[in-house]
Amino acid sequence: MDRELAGETVATAIFILGGLGAAILGTGIGTLGVAVAFGLAVMVAIVVAGHASGAHVNPAVSFAMVMAGKTPGRALPFYLLGQLLGALIGALGIWGIASGVDGWSARDNFFANGWDKLSPGGYGFGAAVVVEIVFSALWIAVVLSTEHRNVRPVTSVLAVGSVVALIHLVTIPVDNTGLNPFRSFATAIFSRGDALGQLWLFLLAPLVGAVIGTFVWLAVDDERLEGTLLFNPALARARDLADRAVDEVVDEIEELEK
Repeated sequence: MDRELAGETVATAIFILGGLGAAILGTGIGTLGVAVAFGLAVMVAIVVAGHASGAHVNPAVSFAMVMAGKTPGRALPFYLLGQLLGALIGALGIWGIASGVDGWSARDNFFANGWDKLSPGGYGFGAAVVVEIVFSALWIAVVLSTEHRNVRPVTSVLAVGSVVALIHLVTIPVDNTGLNPFRSFATAIFSRGDALGQLWLFLLAPLVGAVIGTFVWLAVDDERLEGTLLFNPALARARDLADRAVDEVVDEIEELEK
């Protein structure tokens, strides 16, 4: 498991240094520049460390990969530890650079996640909840879809980088885009204040989104529920009933068209 630990530490540090670095140190690049930077950062992380750990860079992704049966559960603690270390290393590096400017304070300038006063666009709690769950689910569904045997590695890298950039482009104005519990934790401990008080949402919501995203992936992929940790007899029966209902509707439509 040393490779998973090292891979996630390096990959997450790259993700934080690139994305958070652009958000805090970038001058005049705006929301578009920061969103592109996060997308590029995750692509670089995958290229550098993907062979070692898959470069999940996000505990919600690792959680979903375990649920989907694509990562062994025994490896999850190593993924989480590596991601936490990488996020802290990356954030510490950015803080070390930014704090060299006279009068700079991390309290209001560390791209922390939050709503109301912490929201760049003044969005409230409800908006942050929707963003963190829905867009986490989107991230997860795309990542799991790239694991399909017919998806080429280069396509996987481009797809994950693109969706991360797209998500940040849409959601930065709402809550500075969390979707990654350890990214949110690393920025909150430097920002302190309201960022720490609101941190609980950014730790919990992405995990809820991971569960939803895994079900979305199952709905559109040719993987079977039985091959995942989500399997239970009740869910399987519900799926089979839904499949039969759809088949009956299709048959009726075909009969009417004859």
